[in-house]
Amino acid sequence: MKSFTYERARSPAEAAAAAARMQGAKFIAGGTNLLDLMKLEIETPTHLIDVNGLALDKIEATPEGGLRIGALVRNTDLAADPRVRRDYGVLSRALVAGASGQLRNMATTAGNLLQRTRCPYFYDTNQPCNKRVPGSGCGAIGGFSRQHAIIGVSDACIATHPSDMAVALRVLDATVETIRPDGSARKIPIAEFYRLPGDKPHIDNVLNQGELITAVTLPKPVGGTHIYRKVRDRASFAFALISVAAIVQRDGTGRVALGGVAHKPWRVEAAEAEMPRGAKAVTTQLLAGATPTGENAFKLPLVESTLAAVLTQAKAKP
Repeated sequence: MKSFTYERARSPAEAAAAAARMQGAKFIAGGTNLLDLMKLEIETPTHLIDVNGLALDKIEATPEGGLRIGALVRNTDLAADPRVRRDYGVLSRALVAGASGQLRNMATTAGNLLQRTRCPYFYDTNQPCNKRVPGSGCGAIGGFSRQHAIIGVSDACIATHPSDMAVALRVLDATVETIRPDGSARKIPIAEFYRLPGDKPHIDNVLNQGELITAVTLPKPVGGTHIYRKVRDRASFAFALISVAAIVQRDGTGRVALGGVAHKPWRVEAAEAEMPRGAKAVTTQLLAGATPTGENAFKLPLVESTLAAVLTQAKAKP
């Protein structure tokens, strides 16, 4: 690990200003991803800004009937909140499906959104990776790609986004709230928060230098049956081969988002009109234009069969 300086921010605006002012600065809260990357010298911040003392750890009702989740709310607390369990069950289930209990006790809402890919080529500094070293190439293209993306990829990167929580937030139409270094606030729909890799896969999202996430807001509950189904190689502490977050209404309509298939949580709203017709019709539109590798083409039928199981489960619920 390379040496760094450290400070504790006293306000969100102060934290954002400090991060913009100091080249190579990073925010740290739970540190469950950042510290691992620092130990491997994948991330080499010269300055850490501790945001744990900023009182961004509350879950509060909004005037619109939704919830505002502070950036520092721990994953365990968010999953266990009675309002989340009752009205946003897909989010609670997605959080419990992620990592281990110990990690969920430390991981924060903002940190979960901002975690980096778990692509093995990204983590191996002896391998080329455009996400880690822009312009160095992509070892996964032509390499071991079983875990990798099948849609939204580019010639520069086929990595997937690892967050379970982000997939649920995408199906819930959440909004990310931030504060910028000049003190101004911004609201970013989760649909616009993540970037596809294109020719700049090292840029994961639309945040600017120094911009700090302060909260995530959920709109008024939409009801329906909330399901999060994660398919992985082992039952615990494994990232998704694919995952399905779905909200299904009594008439068969609903919403669906996928994890484990793209550089970001994958949702195509136009495909949701096909939900009453079944999983095959939805999957055909949801994954239109997919370009899997020979090693991960199995994800295409896996998405369809998993979505079919989700829809069957929703219909069976009284």
